[in-house]
Amino acid sequence: MSPRTVEHMTWHQSHDAVDGVMMHSFDGEAWKHFNSLHPYFSAKSRNVHLGLCTDRLNPFRSLAAPYSCWPVILTVYNLPLGMYMRSEFMFLSTVIPGLGLNIDVCLRPLIDELTRLWSSGALTYDISRKQNFVMKTTLM
Repeated sequence: MSPRTVEHMTWHQSHDAVDGVMMHSFDGEAWKHFNSLHPYFSAKSRNVHLGLCTDRLNPFRSLAAPYSCWPVILTVYNLPLGMYMRSEFMFLSTVIPGLGLNIDVCLRPLIDELTRLWSSGALTYDISRKQNFVMKTTLM
C-alpha cells in the first residue's frame, strides 16, 4: 500500500539476469526451480517471496548468562538488491525466548500464517493500480 515501494515489489518480473552471474536471489537455481514447479504463483508479479532468518542472541552480553532468545525475521525478496536487506524491509515476526529447544512449537503460529497466505492469500490494495487483489506468499 506504500506508494514509495509499490513499484519495487514487482521488480523481479522485469529483472534481466546475466548468464552465470548471481546478483540477487532471483538469479539463483532455487528460485528458477520454484518458478518451474509453481508457474501459477510466479505468473502473478505481485505475489511475495519471503526469506526467514534466525539466530541465537544473548541480550545481556554475557556468555555465562543462561538466558538467550531467538529473533525470527522475515525478509521480502521481491525487492531489488539495494533494498531487500534494509532494516525497514526486514520484519521481526517473533522472538523465541530461552535456548530455542522448542523452536518448532514457537514457530507453529508463523507456519500456520504462511500456509494460509500460500493457499488462500490475503486481500490487499495496490496503490499504483488503485485496485484490490489477493496477494499470496511463499517462503523461499
